[in-house]
Parts: sequence; structure tokens; C-alpha cells
Amino acid sequence: MINAVLADDHELIRQGIKVLLEDDGNISVVAEASDGNEAIAQIGATRPDILITDIRMPEMDGLQTTRAVKEQFPDVKILVLSMHDDEDYIMQSVEFGADGYLLKDTSKSEFVKAIDVVMSGQKYFSGDISNILVNSYLTYKSRGGSKPKAESAGKSLLTKREAQILSKIYLGVSNADVASELGKSVRTVETHRFNIMKKLGVKNIAELLRKIESTPELKAQLDLG
Repeated sequence: MINAVLADDHELIRQGIKVLLEDDGNISVVAEASDGNEAIAQIGATRPDILITDIRMPEMDGLQTTRAVKEQFPDVKILVLSMHDDEDYIMQSVEFGADGYLLKDTSKSEFVKAIDVVMSGQKYFSGDISNILVNSYLTYKSRGGSKPKAESAGKSLLTKREAQILSKIYLGVSNADVASELGKSVRTVETHRFNIMKKLGVKNIAELLRKIESTPELKAQLDLG
């Protein structure tokens, strides 16, 4: 039996994941957490085999949690389950010790397969994520071995994907058109937009546009001059 801890700040999502995993018959969810601090406490109390964590969580996000868990509990496997396919998030999760990375639209069969692969001591990344990792590696090689951009992600206000979406919002492109251009669902774009506004501390589009105009480093990241 594989014992797992789930970390996600949405209770309904945790419940759905728990039902899906325990239906497999070989996986038991021994604890749940709504943020990284809770996850670390639950891992200390239950000593699971694997942590399945989202990235966007309050208090301590999934990236910080991954790094902390690998430092404190190096034997615990970590599978990131996120809606974010941002290169910055993916590369940082790998750098911090994640054993796998899946998008939340993955199928049940791939989810269970990923857990089995990770528990066998191997790494698992879904097809889209693998492509991003390969492209990042090729960029690294083309620069003659200089550090990939992801290592400086903490200096940017937004991730690469968030900046891409925000630049289109700034130009007045609708969520539906942004989704079509990026090959994503409208819901995914809307979630990105919500996270961007939350990260920048604004409540509506008017405040968001003022924030862009008044923040030179943000305008520079969006390549708006």
C-alpha cells in the first residue's frame, strides 16, 4: 500500500483526488493539507511514501514546500499536480527536488501510473511537461551552458506564462481569444488571470492596468516599453 499526503488549498479538489486515488486500491491518503506548512506537519506525523502537492497555495506554496520536504524528509517522493504549465514553475520544481510533474487535466490512468513510476525511484513528467523540459535544456545548451532563465524567476514579478497572458489582457484580447491562441481552455486562462491579479494585489481590470502603467519592471517584463 502506498501512503500519500495531499496538499491543495481547495477542499473539493482534495476530496476528488482522494476518491480517485483510493479507488485504485493500492493508494491510501493518510492526511490532507491546505498549505505547505500543514503538509510538512502532516508528513512529520504520518511519514507517508509520497506527497502530492499543488503549486499555488497560501502561506507556503508548492515550490517552497517541495524544497523544505526534500531537506527534512529526503525519502518522501514528491509529485506536483498543477494547472500551471509555466516553464518557470516546472524548472524550479525540478531544481527543488520534485520527482514528477503532472497537469490537473491528466487522466486517472496516467495519474496512477505517475505515482507508480515515482515510487519505483524514477522521474515522471507528462508529455507537455517533458517538451518544456527538453526545450529548456536545449536553450541551456545553446547558451553554452549558462544558467536557464528559471533560476532567475524569483526576480521577476510574474512567470513567463503569466506575463504572456497579462500582455494580451493589456492589449484588450478576450479570455476566449487568449485561450485559442495558447491552446488552453478558457477556464485555465481565467484562473491564470485570477492568480495574476491576486499576485499583483489588484481587484479589477482598471486597477490591473494602473498597476502595469505604474510599475516599470512589470512593463519591461511584458515588453511594453
